[in-house]
Parts: sequence; C-alpha cells; structure tokens
Amino acid sequence: MGRPTSSTWRRGATIAVTVMCVAYAPVAMTELWPYASPGAPAFGEWLMSRLVSPSYVADALATRIGPYRHSLVPMIVHSMLGGLLMLLGPAQWLTAARRRMRLHRVLGVVFAVTVYASMAGAGLYLARTAPEDAFSGAAFWIVLATILVGTVMSVTFGILSAVGGFPDLHQRWMLLCYGFLLTAPLLRLEWGGLPVLMPGLSMAEINQVAIMHLGSVVAFGALIASRSLDRRARVDGVSGSWAPLPVLAAAHLAGAAALAWIVYSYLDFDAAGHRLLAGYLLPYAVTYAVMAGGARRAARQGRTWAREEWRLHLTALCLAPVLSAGATPVFERTLGLDHHTALAAGLAIGCGVLATTATAVVSLRVMYARELRKRSTGDSPAASPSRISSPVS
Repeated sequence: MGRPTSSTWRRGATIAVTVMCVAYAPVAMTELWPYASPGAPAFGEWLMSRLVSPSYVADALATRIGPYRHSLVPMIVHSMLGGLLMLLGPAQWLTAARRRMRLHRVLGVVFAVTVYASMAGAGLYLARTAPEDAFSGAAFWIVLATILVGTVMSVTFGILSAVGGFPDLHQRWMLLCYGFLLTAPLLRLEWGGLPVLMPGLSMAEINQVAIMHLGSVVAFGALIASRSLDRRARVDGVSGSWAPLPVLAAAHLAGAAALAWIVYSYLDFDAAGHRLLAGYLLPYAVTYAVMAGGARRAARQGRTWAREEWRLHLTALCLAPVLSAGATPVFERTLGLDHHTALAAGLAIGCGVLATTATAVVSLRVMYARELRKRSTGDSPAASPSRISSPVS
C-alpha cells in the first residue's frame, strides 16, 4: 500500500467530521428536554451514563437544574438550532464540493440565520446566569461568552467576504465559524474520553481540563482545513511579509516570557492546577510544531502565500500566552475572580482569540493585495487573484 495522499487525508477528515456532526445532532436537540419534561429522552445523557457511569452524569446534571430552568426557553432554542447547524454544515460542504452554488447560497442564508438565532439563545442564557453559576464555574462562562462572540463575528465576516467577492476569505471565516460550533460535540467527546485517562474526576473537573485547549484545537483545525483547500503558491500583490523575522522573533520572546510566568504561577497550585496546565501546554506544543513546520516547508518549496499565512498564525500563537497573562489581572479586578480561576479563564480564551485575530490579519492581507493589483493594472474585482476555485468557496 502506498503512502496516503493529501486528498486521502482531506477526504478522511471530512468524513470523520461529518459523522461526528450527524451523530451529535440528535444529542444536541434532546439535551435539554428532561429539564422541560422530566423523564423525556436525552440521547447524550443515556450514552454518557453507559460510557462512564450513571453517577458521573447525575452529579453533573444536579447542579444545572436551577441555572437552566430560569433560562429554559432560550437554552432549548439554542440547543435545537445547534443540532440543526450540525446538519447544515456538512450540507454546505457537499453542495460546495459538487458546485451546486445556487443551493449552496440558499443553505448559506439558512445557516447564517440559524447561527444568529442560536447564539441569541445562548446570549440570553449567559446574560441571566452569573459567571459563578455556570457549569464548572466562572472560567467556563467566560469561555462560552468568547465562543459566542467569535461565532457571530466569523459568520458575519464570512457573509461580508462573500458579498465583497472574496471567496477565499469567505471560506476561511466560515470554517472558523464552524470550528467554534464544533466545540460542543468535541466537549462531549472529552466528557466521555478523558475519564479513561483521568479516572475519578467529576464531569465539572473534566470540563475544566477540556476548556484549556478546545478553543485552540478548533481554530487550529480551521487553519489546517483552509491551508489544505488553498493550493495557491502565491497571491498577486502579496510581497514581503507582515510577519518578518524580527517581528516573529519578538513574538517568540514575548510568548516564552509569558509561558514561563504561567508555568511559575501554576507551581503553587495543587494536582488539579497541574492537570489544567498540562491540558493547555501539550496541545499548544503540538500546534506550535505543526505551524512552524508548515512555515518552513512552504519556504523551502517557494510557496510564499502559504508561508505568509503560516507565519501570521504562528506569530498569533506565540502571542496567545501574552494575552492570557494580561487577561488574568483584568478578570481578577473586573469579575472579582481568584487568581486560579482568572488564570484558567485567560488560558482558555487566549489561543482562540489570537487565531481569530490572525484570520482577520490574513483577510486584510488579501484585501490589500487586491487593492494594489487594481491600482497597478486596472483589473476589476471579478478578476481578482483572490478568487480561487475551492470546494467550500
């Protein structure tokens, strides 16, 4: 057997994500039914009880009755529409891959409206729930709020990119949007899988470990998908780099200093704090290695556009610990959190926020390149080099 090709990996990843989304849809749609009607079926609760234990699930749900019931209608709207989004995402990939563009646009409108409505339900729940009353505490409330903002921003920028004639940017923003949505099924997978590695922990404690890296994982996945779909070696109008070596070196130094402070801060914590630190550092190291390797490989192959995108995201990844360290005292003072909780919240949102920022910088890079080309050649926007042929354009 030969070595798997890149197209084989893409096809396998697409199938895996599609299966996960389709399987999670009924779980999301029924998750809150028992709160509205005790005894109603909830597939996720039933499955988790058998994967781990009934007490593992019962202990977690017991603390949710009060916070969920006073926001039950918005939460049911959020979860029902969230399940629908799990189905609309694969439908979008399929229609784009088969070039059914009229259907793709219709489904895109439905997808965007559903995202806004679902996030409105989540926003009402967060507005009515004190941070300390969120599942596993204030850090999770901050993560949920950040994901909500990131989801709404990314779908909005995706729409604007499509309207403005930037299908490559539309592709990137919509992949990032769906990545944020995938935090829900991925979190459930960690609820079921991490107890094997960390036996004896409650679901709330597992949740605290999971949020340390979920934001970075989904943003990283969106970047990998974008890079695999964009095969351009270069983009007309893009020359030099917005992340030259001095900037990249400065970002590395700042990030290393912030990471050292974060590790030092966790030395005073108990085993629970060390678990959170490991849950952050290990995925961070893997992400860094892949990004740095991608940038070097693109440079060796002379693919200047791929190198630029990798380097912009690598710079953002290096600065993520800086943002996390800076957010910690802000959370302490504005929300009255203890240092441990504030630091966990800062770590949980840093990589996702900076990945979104990097996507915005990439977008500005492409738009600036098109503007330069228009000024130098007089080409119309329709002839822009940013218009690429892509399965999800």
